[in-house]
Amino acid sequence: MIIRNSVLHSRRAGIITAFGLACGVAVHTLYCGLGIATLISQSATLFMALKYIGAAYLIYIGFKALRSKGYADMKVVSETDVQQSTYSGYRAWRDGFFTNLLNPKATMFFLALFTQIIKPDTPAIMVALYGLSASAVTIIWFSSVASVLNQRHIRRAFLKFAGWIDKICGVFMIGLGIRLAISKIG
Repeated sequence: MIIRNSVLHSRRAGIITAFGLACGVAVHTLYCGLGIATLISQSATLFMALKYIGAAYLIYIGFKALRSKGYADMKVVSETDVQQSTYSGYRAWRDGFFTNLLNPKATMFFLALFTQIIKPDTPAIMVALYGLSASAVTIIWFSSVASVLNQRHIRRAFLKFAGWIDKICGVFMIGLGIRLAISKIG
């Protein structure tokens, strides 16, 4: 999502998307801090439902990527040009937020990590610090990625090969979704 929004729209869109991803991280931290992670890890039905929703989401993204025609015909605009786009800051944030929130890998990561470090007696301030730290790292890393990818020569090369990259990623996402759906966890 960071790559798409940075290259296709602007550095600003990529950075706003990074903030959306960070807000998704905050939600993952919140449910772990509230003990929901423990409930999910102990409820096979709830865990399986999340697993299948995540798998379906990956497969959906994969099929969308396979149908992509890429961006090779797009004109690369420089940072000084005014880019006419209907892609709003809210939409960039929303894309980042839901990409992270619905990402089964993120859910699995936070379940695995925070069920080990967050216990029922963990002070709320520590849970908040974990969440703020994870969100800050997300913003710093993905904002950096957005800034690098928005360099004119990198952007041009990416746009040239975007169709192939989308198709390869689509196959990978579908495979990952199928693997997640049929995997036995636990």
